[in-house]
Amino acid sequence: MTNAARATTQVRALRAGIERDRQALGSLFTDDVRAWTPALSTSSLNELIAELDRRDDAFSDMDLEVLPLDVGGDHACAEWTVGMTHTGKITLSGDETIEPSGIRVTLHGITVAEFQGDRICSLRQYWDEFALFEQLTR
Repeated sequence: MTNAARATTQVRALRAGIERDRQALGSLFTDDVRAWTPALSTSSLNELIAELDRRDDAFSDMDLEVLPLDVGGDHACAEWTVGMTHTGKITLSGDETIEPSGIRVTLHGITVAEFQGDRICSLRQYWDEFALFEQLTR
């Protein structure tokens, strides 16, 4: 698989995650995919889909911009920016919540994917959760 093909697959996977597109996720990830983000850790495709299904609907009107970066071997890396509107309640630890504000926020992050053939077998995403909350509480 070429670097360009890995980059295309990674971009498709990021969009499928935001859109909760189960069919696309199933075709882009291996059944035993391991995924880690600041918000979740999974060790299979079924767990990953279940976590995405559990994700609250605190944000809508999401726009994703992705800049694939060239990484060799079986790895691909991409920087991304998600713009989204805070339209639903966010439940924090305990009973604390952040009520919908209508504020448009921007989140910047990076994703590193490892490939097995033409599918992603491992995924790590990094972003600053505090930067998101800072935008919501200004």
